[in-house]
Amino acid sequence: MEYVPAKTIVTRNKTNTWFGYEYNMNIYRGCCHGCIYCDSRCSCYRIENFDQVRAKENALQVIRDDLRRKVKKGVICSGSMSDPYNPFEKQLMLTRNSLELINAYGFGVGLITKSDLVTRDIDILEDIKTHSTAMVKLTVTTCDDTLCRKLEPKAPPSSKRFAAIKELSKAGIFTGVLLMPVLPQIEDNEENITGIIELAAEAGAKFIYPGRSLGVTLRGNQKQWYYDKLDIHFPGLKKTYIRQYGDNIYCNSKQSRALMKIFREKCSKYGIIYNMDQIIRSSRLGYEYSQLSLFDI
Repeated sequence: MEYVPAKTIVTRNKTNTWFGYEYNMNIYRGCCHGCIYCDSRCSCYRIENFDQVRAKENALQVIRDDLRRKVKKGVICSGSMSDPYNPFEKQLMLTRNSLELINAYGFGVGLITKSDLVTRDIDILEDIKTHSTAMVKLTVTTCDDTLCRKLEPKAPPSSKRFAAIKELSKAGIFTGVLLMPVLPQIEDNEENITGIIELAAEAGAKFIYPGRSLGVTLRGNQKQWYYDKLDIHFPGLKKTYIRQYGDNIYCNSKQSRALMKIFREKCSKYGIIYNMDQIIRSSRLGYEYSQLSLFDI
């Protein structure tokens, strides 16, 4: 494992509209899931050698110092840029140890991952839940494991993610699905959308968030990476994208309106929430975040 220096890791979120998070925390840089669509691959994020996972140097000490300096408690998001449960986490346990610090200092947490390894840390999430928000979002873009292996070749298959949702939900952790992206001409069909909703409902998911519209963001070198993968797995589809979207960054599904109608109806049927404001309110029921006491840890 290569380590990179970091002066701070828990940083203030400028806007808390994304699941209500006050802080961001990325312990790792880069990702080895190999997803063909990953937005974090874009050069605008300045992550060199993105496929190589690196850890922040002295991460736990930096996180401890960051938390001690915070004057206001809140929810810390981990996974916005790099999956906190990459394969190296199983041995390094940096995410697990950071959750222990988050718990000790009285903060809440929101995890974003594609790995069922998150279930290893249910015991700590249960402790955090006693005083703060504890939320987990499993990214699922397809309900078909065969397709999943093409789109997210080195990530755990969708079936394992649904199994993780079931285990987390049984433990009382506020858990749901991040349905982003939905790849046009590949995943934007009724069978896939309803399949994800039905499996999520069966697993006990409390929410599914599909973004503002069904589609994918493509820009810079990330777009070229995606197009190269389309040539391998879906020959000829790149031409369709170029014809339909040209230089557009936001490539929304042509079926978005019809599929969103189906999505809302199905979610309502199973009692699954999907509106961002409602997800935030539900995740925070019973919790308040205020200034730290001088007697806090």
